[in-house]
Amino acid sequence: MNATDPSLLLPLLGVAAGTVLGYVARVNRFCTLSAFERLWYAGDSRGLRTWILAATIALIASQSAAALGLADLSLSFYLQPDFGLTGAVLGGVMFGLGMALVGTCGFGAIVRLGGGSLRAAVVLIVLGLTALAAQRGLLAPLRILLVDDLALDFSAAGSQSITQLLSHLTGADLSLAVPVLASLGLLGWIFSDRAYRREGALIVSGSLVGLCITFGWLATTWASRNAFDPIQIEAASFVVPVGDTILQLVTYTGTLPDYGVGLLIGTFLGAALGAWRKRDGRWEACDDARELGRHFIGASLMGVGGVFAMGCTVGQGITAVSTLAISAPIVFVSIAFGARIGLAWLIEGSIRPLVPGLGRPAP
Repeated sequence: MNATDPSLLLPLLGVAAGTVLGYVARVNRFCTLSAFERLWYAGDSRGLRTWILAATIALIASQSAAALGLADLSLSFYLQPDFGLTGAVLGGVMFGLGMALVGTCGFGAIVRLGGGSLRAAVVLIVLGLTALAAQRGLLAPLRILLVDDLALDFSAAGSQSITQLLSHLTGADLSLAVPVLASLGLLGWIFSDRAYRREGALIVSGSLVGLCITFGWLATTWASRNAFDPIQIEAASFVVPVGDTILQLVTYTGTLPDYGVGLLIGTFLGAALGAWRKRDGRWEACDDARELGRHFIGASLMGVGGVFAMGCTVGQGITAVSTLAISAPIVFVSIAFGARIGLAWLIEGSIRPLVPGLGRPAP
């Protein structure tokens, strides 16, 4: 490989972006499940607003970069013409349920691992292996049957981009209107809470996370245009890259780690740095076999569900949002639904209150 090949630099760029991502998440407790939990059980929407702010900043910055020709979002797998609706719904619910059982998502597990959580190490190993099984292993035929074979074909519109779909339906060029209106609408909701407008640390955290996503598009686009070998255009996801990292550690593949693997390693390093700065790092393990079993089941659901849905809370909840993929809102709502079921079962002891009529006492 030529020393000037950008492929040599790409994993290092991933490490740099991941370090910022992991540090910010560890220091400011940037976590999807925590955001849902605080909203549903404490009426506190700050975490969710911060998460949506990250997605909105990623949307604004990424669409701007694409308009300037600096990022080629059209080559992202989030915008492929085939949209697996069944995978988005089923996989999203599975991922959300698994996230509740574990207590965090794949991204959160890496952040926790940086603080010394051995439970997170177990989660990541199981998540990575089940993701590989669903992507190209024993579970791949099931994924093809339930997701790929039932995918909706949006070739007529060009891709599953909301912008292109609406432009195709209306016959008008909405390439500017849709991103602008979506960004304004999201920002309007985020800052409609007067108290949140005073949360400077949370606003900065969400903005930095969003910019890290855009950096991924910029870095991989640059590398693909200058490298001698094909480069996958990507930004951030924490499902399949976990499995890829495991493969890089235990086998000799003859290839360099890609941007996703570098991002994952950097996230761990940044989280470890954040734990050191906050002095909250400590060794943690499962209390008993029952808790360990719950983590195994939850991680398996996240690994398989994340592949079915083609993303996780970061992959679909932020990265796909930045491309305006139609899968993003569907997967995010499905993840929230799965998480709500899981939290109801764990915290309330039953999902009956979630079903109209079942939670009311008999007259």
